[in-house]
Amino acid sequence: MKRLFLFLLALLPAAAFAQEPQVFTLKGKVGSLNAPARAYLAYQLGANKYVDSANITNGSFTFTGRLLNPTNASLLLDHTGAGLTRVDSTADVLNLYLEKGDITLTSPDSIKKAQITGSKVNDDSKRLVAQLKPIMDKAQKLAEEKKSASLMQQNSADFQNSIQRRYKQLQTEQEAAIKIFILSNPNSYLSLIALYEVGGPTPDPAELDTLFNSLSPEIKNTEAAKVFKKNLDELRTTGIGAAAPDFTENDVNGAPVKLSSFRGKYVLLDFWASWCGPCREENPNVVKVYNKFKDKNFTILSVSLDKAEGKNSWLAAIKNDGLTWTQVSDLKFWDNAAAQLYYITSIPSNFLIDPNGKIVARDLRGAELENKLEEVFGK
Repeated sequence: MKRLFLFLLALLPAAAFAQEPQVFTLKGKVGSLNAPARAYLAYQLGANKYVDSANITNGSFTFTGRLLNPTNASLLLDHTGAGLTRVDSTADVLNLYLEKGDITLTSPDSIKKAQITGSKVNDDSKRLVAQLKPIMDKAQKLAEEKKSASLMQQNSADFQNSIQRRYKQLQTEQEAAIKIFILSNPNSYLSLIALYEVGGPTPDPAELDTLFNSLSPEIKNTEAAKVFKKNLDELRTTGIGAAAPDFTENDVNGAPVKLSSFRGKYVLLDFWASWCGPCREENPNVVKVYNKFKDKNFTILSVSLDKAEGKNSWLAAIKNDGLTWTQVSDLKFWDNAAAQLYYITSIPSNFLIDPNGKIVARDLRGAELENKLEEVFGK
């Protein structure tokens, strides 16, 4: 919920797209600033990251460059000439999109307050951000409520489930607003970008298919759309109804454990890590359902995304959190082989696999997990 949609394009793979670069020109006018003030522009072209700078004369500056697709950028105005490496969190920064053509920024005093003209993608982004603002405001209030809770509340499964349920409701509201935007703006490049936010890190491929097919032929013919379609096809391999991809990783004693060795049982394949705060917060719920259903043909296989140097922390977390079921890891962090196989981009993440080895549910947290297992096994 905290991600800003101005950064959504960063989710697109940094591929060197096979197309001709397009020229952009970014012109700014901020008050009457002069040297030593300087402007810095950071953006990405394919696999390469660029940082450009420009002199400021009577508040005016200009950047020109090449793009493969509309891309997100950060524009920093260094009012005092301190240098790019010496700016801090109070820096005057504007996040925007760069696209083919002439883009103009104007402000009387601060780049972060600048008005952007000449860019359809930025116009669309402004509309979408405005539509999402009420939801983001509620999410911020909920985050503050969670942060200010007492230690007793924070350790309470009921409190955590309540917070999680309310976050889920906000996520549903957010996704509904994004879907409306996509369907209402089939010829907007931002609609393609926004597809990455539908369903969070583990979306439903069938739902994405419908939304992707609603885009105009012009948008679907872009290289970025082709990359999205390729990723969508890969996502189907771990969608609901798919056969769970098999893998083998070592347990805490170095003994190999194969996912398919649990065939015949319902298995919750759980991806987590000792360093992951939300994972540790969710663990009491996972322990609860394990103890409740472990005698009903149910078990858990947890895969840790810890690093090799973090093995002791992994083992300590297992002990401290009371995770008594099978734990495995290759200790390769985000390069964990099983995580790669299941396209894991955030944790905690889980898959409920039936006795025949088919995925029947994904990313069940808090009360949702218990309710699903009650549906399967009865109360």
